[in-house]
Amino acid sequence: MSSLRDYKPAMAMLALQFSYAVVALSTRAALLQGMNPRVFVVYRQAIATLFMAPMAYLSSRKYKSSSMGLRSFSLIFLIALLGVTINQNIYFEGLYLASSSMASAMGNLIPAITFVMASTVGLEKIDLGSVRSVAKILGTIFCVGGAISMALLRGPKLLNTEFLPEKSFLFRSSGGENWLLGCLFLFASACCWSLWLILQVPVSASYPDHLSLSAWMCFLATLQSATFAIFTEPDPEAWTLHSSLEIFCCFFSGAIGSGVSFCVQAWCISKRGPLFSAMFNPLCTVIVTILAALLLHEEIYTGSLVGAIGVILGLYAVLWGKANDHFDEEEPKLKLQSDDQAQAVKILRDDSCKVDLEEPLLCDKTAEDYASNIH
Repeated sequence: MSSLRDYKPAMAMLALQFSYAVVALSTRAALLQGMNPRVFVVYRQAIATLFMAPMAYLSSRKYKSSSMGLRSFSLIFLIALLGVTINQNIYFEGLYLASSSMASAMGNLIPAITFVMASTVGLEKIDLGSVRSVAKILGTIFCVGGAISMALLRGPKLLNTEFLPEKSFLFRSSGGENWLLGCLFLFASACCWSLWLILQVPVSASYPDHLSLSAWMCFLATLQSATFAIFTEPDPEAWTLHSSLEIFCCFFSGAIGSGVSFCVQAWCISKRGPLFSAMFNPLCTVIVTILAALLLHEEIYTGSLVGAIGVILGLYAVLWGKANDHFDEEEPKLKLQSDDQAQAVKILRDDSCKVDLEEPLLCDKTAEDYASNIH
């Protein structure tokens, strides 16, 4: 039973990657059917808010001392604007213009972009004489080079349309004339998400109730996205969901993609740490690429495959460098503790030797008592 418990985080992350793949594929399919991406963001965040609100209410009992001041509200409003409203609107535009496999592969850029941003603002130290810093720099270069390769160097097709069915399982995907623009949208989305990760440090310090924080973020993002969608899509027809696929996409991405996924990620990170969670991200890219070619009839190119491999290799290089950061921080603490323990043992040993040499085995009073008892 204990071995089964040890595998639970890995099994949860595998299930989570499959759910992410379902979100990417179903959203892409719904967008190709005609669903408006800006309206979709509003529905997704509204459903996520309804899903997160009860859990946030139950968890608020643990944080009765947590109060939302003006600073906390301003920070939550900012991360909702950057990490959800802007991020998801440009992400789903890029998903529609490019492909679901491209969108999934671009998500692997986030650790490298976060490293660059954190280094710029001084949150990440760079030491060219350190192997871990060199690994993170080379990993970032691989990630950026792979992203450029995916966007520009398409090359020959690995899966030609003539070898696939004339009509895909769902429907035929649109052309790729806006491929580059979609890649730029996806890259900008990764930058917004990286900035959102950095802003989590001051936000969590100001408002430590994470479930309540997520509920507030989804609620504010719903209001922000609705305001943006109303001004950009005044036609009421755009707000109508015309098929069961669009309804399923909104509910699944809202409840699972934004609700359950947060709880699972938080649980896995508490058990195994953030690096364990990030290591599973490339699996979603593999799942989406295979299923997108079979179900959505997306074309796979040599340049895209080489670029995706470069991004994944760069991702693991950055994660390896970040993992060594943890070991480098723990090693001096362990060394200091071992030195203190050694010093304490030495002092005790010296004191005990001194007592043995200077004090008799039996003091005078004890010896007299012993003699009187004998007589």
